[in-house]
Amino acid sequence: MVRIAVVAALVAAIGAAARLAQASDRVAVYARVDRVVLQPNAGAPDTIQVFGTFSIAERNNPNDYRPAARGYLYYRLPAKRDAARREWADLAAVAGTGQIVAFGSRWDGTPRVREANDPPANPDEYTINTGLTKVDGRTDYAPVRALAEARR
Repeated sequence: MVRIAVVAALVAAIGAAARLAQASDRVAVYARVDRVVLQPNAGAPDTIQVFGTFSIAERNNPNDYRPAARGYLYYRLPAKRDAARREWADLAAVAGTGQIVAFGSRWDGTPRVREANDPPANPDEYTINTGLTKVDGRTDYAPVRALAEARR
């Protein structure tokens, strides 16, 4: 009987931890990247345009994301230039593959999705979180599911 109670408590604790982890997502952007444009050049970029479909976090809200939107994100380098450039290289590597990725920190700023034909101006500052993370597209998590279901 004691074993059953311990197992039940363990299962309940794991379930509660899973709900808490999902409810406190700090990711700023979930994306399916089509292409990137690095300026002034790919070797030492100061800005990046990331074209694709995006689920953007509601800033300072650990639970919600805006509906998936097509267009592009436009970023400038933050103080952590080298880390950002490594992530930008990773974004370029996944572009066009259909791979869904997560990046940025909702607590430090969320970008604006721009229309594909809008000229690049006033870039958002790129935010560093835990790096670029590949995400399994077959998930029940709403911002990822929205990208998986979005038409190309």
